[in-house]
Amino acid sequence: MCGIIGTYPAIDTEIVSKGIRKLKHRGPDADSLVKTPKGALGHTRLSIIDVENGDQPMSQGDSWIVFNGEIYNYQALGGLITEPLETASDTEVVLQLYRQYGPDFISMLDGMFAFAITGHSSIFLARDPLGIKPLYYTTSGETLYFASEIKALQGISSQVMEFPPGHWWHSNLGLKQYYQLEKNTLKMQKPEPPPPGKVLNDIREQLRRAVEKRMIADTGVPVGVSLSGGLDSSVVAAFAREVKDRLNTFVVGISGSGDLAASEDVAKHLGTVHHLYQYTFEEMLEALPEVIYHLESFDAALVRSAIPNYFLAKLASDHVKVMLTGEGADELYAGYEYFYDFTEPEPLQEEMVEITGNLHNTNLQRADRMSMAYGLEARVPFLDTQFVDYSLSLPAYWKLHHQAGTEKALLRQACRDLVPERILERPKKKFSDGAGSMDMLAAHADERISDEEFAGSRMAGDGVELRSKEEMYYYQIFRSIYGETMDSAVVGRTRSVTEKELQ
Repeated sequence: MCGIIGTYPAIDTEIVSKGIRKLKHRGPDADSLVKTPKGALGHTRLSIIDVENGDQPMSQGDSWIVFNGEIYNYQALGGLITEPLETASDTEVVLQLYRQYGPDFISMLDGMFAFAITGHSSIFLARDPLGIKPLYYTTSGETLYFASEIKALQGISSQVMEFPPGHWWHSNLGLKQYYQLEKNTLKMQKPEPPPPGKVLNDIREQLRRAVEKRMIADTGVPVGVSLSGGLDSSVVAAFAREVKDRLNTFVVGISGSGDLAASEDVAKHLGTVHHLYQYTFEEMLEALPEVIYHLESFDAALVRSAIPNYFLAKLASDHVKVMLTGEGADELYAGYEYFYDFTEPEPLQEEMVEITGNLHNTNLQRADRMSMAYGLEARVPFLDTQFVDYSLSLPAYWKLHHQAGTEKALLRQACRDLVPERILERPKKKFSDGAGSMDMLAAHADERISDEEFAGSRMAGDGVELRSKEEMYYYQIFRSIYGETMDSAVVGRTRSVTEKELQ
């Protein structure tokens, strides 16, 4: 996992050098800047695969690459390359495949990634299907600038844009969408309940494989699991424990919060090496500006859940370099509270597809930014594309809350014997709620923002509607950090917000 930045075709080493400093948290192990014949490339490295030989920017012939992410099938793909490989790095495999097959090689990759490859006459950018890894760009004159985070591109032009997930762009060929979530779903209607045993087994086995492949790392690079004690993280931990004998798990929360006790129950059941950190409300307020700085967002739901994520990353980074998380399960299996309002399968299916497709600038942005704030790689097995496609092909009728009797009933049934019954039946809690931060932050914002101020400035100057006092409070901090140069159009907005959270 890394930070990348570059320019093309101008060799703007000043911008790249400044960007490397702003992205250093993403790659604390090494950094480098290279002038190429057509541009400048910068990289900050978190060493996980081929620790000794995988430094970047990396070259082959007249091609250069800067890469952020992990390719889980890189060893198999290495067998397709006709030229001898000089390293054991997935980065070199990506570069060689591009040189051998051209842009359409991208469909071979199984993983999370954002990268750029430059040559004498072209540049190629690509981002993984769901946008697990970030990529932004802007232009000034004839020069293209790109980077892992928006802050590294500030001041170049008035608008920084997000590179779309599931796309590649070639300077001579244009933009191409290589993955489209909607085309990989089947709109089934009302099958007979209950779901067949084969479906439950397939869910379980596909998720097991998704977890197993994400345990990959060099010998000596430790991998752990975020374990809140909810269904999603507990299932991930159970499968990871099958692969790793001494598995580190992590939880954070306010004293007395539900996640702390539940996670300890699961850790004891699975036999993991469990780490716990209790933070105070004062610590939350102290960390808030730093959280918003790294998050690059003021969305209320995102910020409040980013705070426990921030403390979690701080805790985990003292013990591991890689941490598996449970992001994506609620989108694929209708886990959020507002899904109770859906009574027909077709609208439910459309909503699940919509919010899964929007994860790149909401929950995935939170997971990436908070983990990388402490040089920690977050991997998300629920968002394995094979598992996503299969999960969204299942009849939405089985996922209706009133039909199933609870949220994520399919997932609960498929994984019933993996975790204790009391954990299996634990109701869905948003991370901020389970960790104990949700109500405290809302109350604090209510004290800081008067009714008159909220009513008078609910529409921000750039046309963004602030949906609550809490969001206005975060927006004010966001603007104090980034000024007016951070375009709020690039800030994702969470849809899974209840009426209670807007009060």
